[in-house]
Amino acid sequence: MAKFYGWRIVGAAFLLAFFGWGLGFYGPPVYLHAVREARGFSLGVVSSAVTVHYLAGAIVVANVPALYRRFGLPAVTIVAAILLSVGIVGWALAATPWQLFAATLVSGAGWAAMGGVAINAVVSPWFVRARPAALGTAYNGASFAGLIFSPLWVAAISLLGFPTAAAIIGVVTIITVAVLANRYFVRTPQQMGIEPDGDAVGATANVTSPHARLLPGPALWRDFSFITLAAGSALSLFAQIGLITHLYSLLVPALGAEWAGLVMGIGTGAGMGGRMLVAWLMPANADRRLVACVSYAVQIVGTLLLIAAAGANIPLLLAGVLLFGVGIGNVTSMPPLIAQVEFVKDDVSRVVALVVAIGQATYAFAPAIFGFIREFAGAGAVFGGAALVYLLAIAVLLVGRRRS
Repeated sequence: MAKFYGWRIVGAAFLLAFFGWGLGFYGPPVYLHAVREARGFSLGVVSSAVTVHYLAGAIVVANVPALYRRFGLPAVTIVAAILLSVGIVGWALAATPWQLFAATLVSGAGWAAMGGVAINAVVSPWFVRARPAALGTAYNGASFAGLIFSPLWVAAISLLGFPTAAAIIGVVTIITVAVLANRYFVRTPQQMGIEPDGDAVGATANVTSPHARLLPGPALWRDFSFITLAAGSALSLFAQIGLITHLYSLLVPALGAEWAGLVMGIGTGAGMGGRMLVAWLMPANADRRLVACVSYAVQIVGTLLLIAAAGANIPLLLAGVLLFGVGIGNVTSMPPLIAQVEFVKDDVSRVVALVVAIGQATYAFAPAIFGFIREFAGAGAVFGGAALVYLLAIAVLLVGRRRS
């Protein structure tokens, strides 16, 4: 029996996530350093540019489902790759702050349609019952990008200079995404005459809650499940991005630069493993909000170990990073899986887009806020603050649970 074609789509989505996060998420911290070195812009200016990049993406991402309906997923994805790549070249060539901010608007718009909403849109039509495993596998392209692209950007910029490195990586990205779009993203299960999950015709599974109802227009914004899902997701992203931004520099005094980088890589690898563990082993009838909360709780334990390490106890530091890392992947992959169960099929793409947009607009400010906390209260306050925000995210998700 031939392998279900949907898994080829998952592989294509993995590559899309790899390039999307590699350029749009893991790249900006490296671009920040490169722009400062080349132009002498202040840290405040360049840090603000990174925030604008994410905020521009948040504005655009909320409208991505509408763009898909009008222009089609393949065309939107190709244009997104072009915008992201051109925007990053703009970062490299910017001679004045206003040019840098203009470039971030372009790169942010491109990143919006190469991130979480795009991965969900590519994979979801092909899977219902097996969607947790499929999405988890596809989203790991983002984690893999963290392992590859950060050192790749540093090496390429050092060897070739930022403009040349940005141009080469951008061209490779555009070509790859165009091939993926024209070969895989143009296809749907209906066009191929197959059912999601490879089921027999007419035997498609349904995991949507019986409580779900269509929520057109502003009705969605009044739905308690949507409000708590969006808030819980935004809070967890805020805690995660804020801590990750500062974690490397907080590890350096105890571990040294090289070992700190290696430990950060181990944390990313743990995130890939944690995501796959949940994706493949989560029971079909599991309360997905509870699963997300357990994952956040593991990250809280990790932050508490980091506090206990006091910046000096290496075994506790390693254990803390490992446990914190286990939940990193689930912060992004669980909200679409919760949305699949709690909302009717026609609302899911809109819910995911809005949840991603709200989360991105929220975490755009996390690095700066955690920076102020670190400056005025120390490393322990950074870890403790992250733990408190995760606790709040857990509380919000639990309050929003639907009961039979």
